[in-house]
Amino acid sequence: MSELETGKFAAKRAGDIIKKYYKASYEIKEKGYGNPVTTADFEADRTIKDILMKEFPSYGWLSEETVDSEERLSKQKVWVVDPLDGTKEFIEGIPNFVVSIALVEFGVPVIGILYNPILDELFYAKRHEGAFMNDKKIHCIAKNNIKDMTILNSRSETNHGLWNDYKGSFKKLEPVGSVAYKLGLTASGQADIFASLRPKNEWDICAGNCIINEANGKLIDLKGNQRVYNSKKTLIEPGLIAGNEVAVDKVYNLMKL
Repeated sequence: MSELETGKFAAKRAGDIIKKYYKASYEIKEKGYGNPVTTADFEADRTIKDILMKEFPSYGWLSEETVDSEERLSKQKVWVVDPLDGTKEFIEGIPNFVVSIALVEFGVPVIGILYNPILDELFYAKRHEGAFMNDKKIHCIAKNNIKDMTILNSRSETNHGLWNDYKGSFKKLEPVGSVAYKLGLTASGQADIFASLRPKNEWDICAGNCIINEANGKLIDLKGNQRVYNSKKTLIEPGLIAGNEVAVDKVYNLMKL
C-alpha cells in the first residue's frame, strides 16, 4: 500500500480500538496535571506504530505516547502521531476526538489523516493532491468581516477565561475538544477559523496542518510563522491560527503578539 493508504488503514484500526473502550471500562493515568492518558491511547499507539513501521521501517517516529528518540532528527521522512487527540473528551464521552497521523518530509507535512471513529469522519490530504472528508473534496471558507466568523477554540482556554477579551470580536466562539479535530472541521468549511492561545505540540497539529494546507488554507503561530516539523523541541509557542489564508491574515492582525 501507499503511504496514504497505509496511514488511513492504521487510523481505522486505531479507531476500532478506541471504539472498543469508548464509554466502557479502562485505566486512566495522569501524565501531568490535567493531562490524562488511557488504555485506549496506549493500545492505539502500539497498533499504529506496528502497522506504519512494519511497512516503512526506515522512517522516523514521533508520537505523544512513545518515548522520544533523537534518531528521528536525522530521518528524511518521519511519522508524527497522536493516537487519541482529545483524551479528556474521550473520557467524558464527548465524540470530539480523533486519531491523528501525519507524514513529514524534510520538515514539511506531506500526508495528514484524522479519523473520528465515533462519527466515522475521515479527513485526509496528500501534498499537492487536495484535501478530503469521507472522499469528498473540502475547502476552507472565508468571510469578509471578522464579526461574521465562527472561531473554533479550546474548551479549557474558554473555561479559564482566556477568550474573554475576544467575545465581541467574532460572530461566535465555539469551544470544541481536540486540537486536531478542530483543524479538520475548519478545513472542511464547518467553521471559519481554528485558534489557540496556548502552546501545542507537533503531534497535535501536524496532520491537521497538512489538511488545512491542501484545503486552500494555512496555519501560523501568533508571531506569524509557519511550522517546520520534526524539530528537536516539539512544543509550538505561543498559540496558533488556521483557516482560509485571507481569513487567517485578518484574524492574525487582531490576535498577533
